[in-house]
Amino acid sequence: MQSRAKAMGHAIHPMLIVFPLGLLATAVIFDIVYLITDRSGFTVASGYMIGAGIVGGLVAGLFGFLDWRATPPGSRARRIGMLHGGGNVVVLVLFAISWLLRRGAVDWQPGGLALLFSFVGVALAGVTGWLGGELVERLGVGVDDGAHVNAPSSLAQKHV
Repeated sequence: MQSRAKAMGHAIHPMLIVFPLGLLATAVIFDIVYLITDRSGFTVASGYMIGAGIVGGLVAGLFGFLDWRATPPGSRARRIGMLHGGGNVVVLVLFAISWLLRRGAVDWQPGGLALLFSFVGVALAGVTGWLGGELVERLGVGVDDGAHVNAPSSLAQKHV
C-alpha cells in the first residue's frame, strides 16, 4: 500500500518523524545531563527542543493521519495505525505538559513532575516507533508497489 502524501516519490510522514523523535529524545538526554551536571544550559536547550519537537510532531502526525486514512477499514494495519497515531498524540501531550510545567521556572529547570512526563513520553515514543516499524516493515504500509532490491530511482519515475 503506497502512501497518500508523497514528495519526489517518497512518503512524507517517515521523512518528517525523525525530527520530533530526535528532538524529544535529545531533550530527555539533556535533562539527564542536567541532573548529573547541574548546568542550567541543558535545561534551556531541553525546553526549546521540546517546543520544536511538539511542533514537528504535529506536522508529521498530519501526514501520518493522511496515510492512515488510506488503510483498508477492518485491517490489521488500520488497528495498528490507530494505536501508533493515538500513542503519538499521547506522547505529544506528555511532552506538552512537561514543557508547560518548566515554562515559568528560572532557566526552564524542570521539577520532578516535568521530568516524569518527559521520561514517560520518550518511553512511549519507543513503543509507538516500534508500531510504526511494524506498519512499514511487516504490513507494507507506505511501501511503493514496485519496490524491490533493483527498483529504479524514485527520481527517475513520473510522480503524480
